[in-house]
Parts: sequence; C-alpha cells; structure tokens
Amino acid sequence: MEKEFDTLPVRTLVFRLGIPAMAAQFFNILYSIVDRIFVGHMINGEAAIAGIGVCAPILNSVTAFASLIGIGGASILSISMGKRDHKTAQKTIKTSFYLLICLSILLTVSLLFFARPILFAFGCSETLFPYAKSYFCTYVVGTTAMLLGLGLNQFVLAQGLAKQGMISVVIGAAINTLFDSIFIFIFNLGVKGAAIATVLGQIGSMVYVLSVLSGSCVEIRLSTPKLDISNAGKILYVGFLPFLIVLLENLLMIVLNITLRKYGGDALGDDYITCATVVQSFMVLVYSSGYGFTQGCGTLYGYNYGAGNYKRVMDTFRWVLIVCAIYMGMISILSQTIPTMFVRIFLKDEWLIRLASTCIRRYAAGLLGVAVQYAFVDGLTAMGQIKYAMPLSLFRKVLYIGAVLLIPLFLPLDIVFWAETICDLGGAAVTLMVFIMIIKPNLKKVCQ
Repeated sequence: MEKEFDTLPVRTLVFRLGIPAMAAQFFNILYSIVDRIFVGHMINGEAAIAGIGVCAPILNSVTAFASLIGIGGASILSISMGKRDHKTAQKTIKTSFYLLICLSILLTVSLLFFARPILFAFGCSETLFPYAKSYFCTYVVGTTAMLLGLGLNQFVLAQGLAKQGMISVVIGAAINTLFDSIFIFIFNLGVKGAAIATVLGQIGSMVYVLSVLSGSCVEIRLSTPKLDISNAGKILYVGFLPFLIVLLENLLMIVLNITLRKYGGDALGDDYITCATVVQSFMVLVYSSGYGFTQGCGTLYGYNYGAGNYKRVMDTFRWVLIVCAIYMGMISILSQTIPTMFVRIFLKDEWLIRLASTCIRRYAAGLLGVAVQYAFVDGLTAMGQIKYAMPLSLFRKVLYIGAVLLIPLFLPLDIVFWAETICDLGGAAVTLMVFIMIIKPNLKKVCQ
C-alpha cells in the first residue's frame, strides 16, 4: 500500500479509495432508510415514522462515539504509516478496540435506564411514545456491535482496503433489509421488528470487520488480548472533532424536532415531525455518501501529510472537492425537480407528501456548500489539524441552530426548513476564505 500511495496519481487514489467508501456509507445509511420505508406501510405508519424520527437523531448520536475512536485512531494510523512508524500504528488499533468496547457498555446501560426522559426531552409525545420506546430500546441493545463494526471499519479503510470496507456495510444492509420484511409483516413485530433487523445487520458487519482486521490482507492487524491504552489521549484528541461533528449534526435534527413540537403543538407538530423525518432521511442519505467519500480519502490526507508531501496534500484537497462538488450538484438538481418521488416511498397521505416535498426543496437548496465543508474540514481533520477544522465546523452548526431558533419568531413555521441552506452556503463561504488566506500558507510551511 505504501508504495502505491507514494507513486500512483492522487486522482487515481481518490477514486480508488473514495468511491467504495462512498458506496459503503450509502449502504450503511440504508439501515435507517429501509426501516422507515417498511414502517411507513404499516397501519398508523405516519405515527410510527414520526416515532422513529424522534429516536433517529439520538441513536445516530451514538455513532459519534464510533467516529471518536474510529476516525481518531485511523487518522493516527495513516499518519504513522506515512512516517513508516508501524509500532505506533499497531498500538493505535489495539487501544481503539478496547476504547470501543468500554464505551459501548457504558452507553448501552445509560440509554436503556434513561430511555423515557431522553425521548420526551427530544420531542416525543404520548402518541408517539409506544413506537419510539419499542424501537429505541431494541436498537440500543446492539450498541456494541454497531460501535465495533463502524469504528473498526475505519482501520480497514485507512489501510487502503476500500472494497472490504464497502463489503462490511453491504453485508449489514442486506441482513437488515431481509429481516425487516420478515419481522414487520410476517411476525407482526412492527417497529420493534425493524430494530431487531437493524441489530442483526450490525452484528453481521462487526463479524466481517473483525475477520478482515485479524487476517493476512492487512498490514496492521488487530491483535489481542494484551491491553495497551497508552495513546488513548491522542486518539481521543484527534477523534474529538469528527465526534463533535456527528454529535452536532444530530443535535441539529433534535433542535429542529423540538422547535416543530413547540410551535406546531401536538397535532400539527406530529405532522411536521413526520415531514422532518422524511426530509432528514433524504439528507442523511446524501450527506452520508459524501461523508463516506471524504472518509475513504482520509488516509490520503493523513499519509501525505505525515510524509511531508505538500503537493500531494493539495492535490488531494483539489480532487476531493471536485468529486464532492459534482456529486452534490447532481443531488441538488434532483432535490429540486423530483422530491415527491422520494417522499412517496415513505408517506401515503397526499397533504403530507406535498408538505414534505416542499420542505426537501428548501432544506437541500445549498448542497454545493456542503462539498466545500467535506473536502476541507474533513481533510484537515484527517491530518490532525483540529485547531483549523473545529472552528470551521462549529461556525456552520451555530449558524443552523441560530436560524432554527429565530425564524419561527418572525416567519411561518414551514420557513424554518430554509435553515439548512443558510448554514450550508454561509459555512462554505467562510471555510474557503479561511483556507485560502490562513490555512494553505501554514500547511506549506509545515510540510517543507
């Protein structure tokens, strides 16, 4: 792998690593999308979807811990391999494994114990609670499998095994899709059946990732049981920004749900949360694919930065931006022209279909700005440049929360769906300016 990273054109490596990782993330998000599709065709499907919609940002926030350890550790591994420091790389993967185990146990116990207050704090109503509780508590049981599967898969990608990284996620998505229909419609388990299918899929992904990392196809293997957490602090430091990004992305959804509940009341609030769940399903599918692409290329950023190769670092920035811009541009066109086709997959009520389609158009109007954020903020994170990446990421999140909280005070509630476009375009403008004026000159000095 190291020879290829030094000799092959950056453009070739970007496509070789990024596209499979992009596909993997697409299939990964199918867990939640498929659940909502099947649930939407149950009796009382709209209420069931809204119940899952309340759970989704909370449960997705748990994946932030996979990013905390997985991306943090994988970034250190990539940089270490660029420096030819295989000892540190080996220590990092061991430490990350134990950290993921400890966090998963702590999260499982905490979330199960505080399930009811957590759900009501984040927008649940008495009508939605039976659906939300059933899905939430069942899903949480699979936390260990989910964190190990997602977190350790970053180490598969970091070693250039993009195909294996994609397969691990496809396995999980296939298992989930198969058992969704069986548990929901044959055994009549409803939303609980959807959650059980998701957990089984996560277990399948975890088993495959562990088999890859303990096999002969990787340079840096996961070897246990010797406990070594001496570099845990460094992993947590580098992984804190991706952790924060995932956490805040889900906080944005939570803030939106709470706002819709507050200003819409129980009846209208449930309708708006149903629409928001469909909108978020669309956006998560879009965002996760783009995020997967930049994560697949993360090892290129880290490796070239560790090797001190400024030209190849900048080539990586450029090609990742080009691909992300093309992808987001295409999705932006689709979101403005045929959102109703996507909405009808989930909803049957014509009024809700029209409302959700309008919300998607507003929410997705600034997708080209997201391409800038992914290429630069994720790239800086992969190189361990947290001091630059964190303020740029936080600025976009603060802009969104401010818009969501302020818009309903002065304008109709449905206008709040423009908040995402405001933060996407505003965040991109600031990121480009700061990168060109400050970050790029500093990177040149460091690499030389």
